[in-house]
Amino acid sequence: MDHSVTPSPGRRSTPVPYARLGGFLLLLVALFAVSYGVGHLAGPVAPDMRGVSHQDDDPGSHDMGGMGH
Repeated sequence: MDHSVTPSPGRRSTPVPYARLGGFLLLLVALFAVSYGVGHLAGPVAPDMRGVSHQDDDPGSHDMGGMGH
């Protein structure tokens, strides 16, 4: 005697695909947020790492490399 319950054909036993996609995206956002927070707490990866310096930052770097003014 089989007492298993079978769902009615009109109802789906699994969540809709959009719910799974939304759950996956929520998990992805949570993982990125946690990794960003840990990276922010850890600080720079090298002792003197401050960012990229541009030529406009140095006051003496506005010459044209040997070209006449």
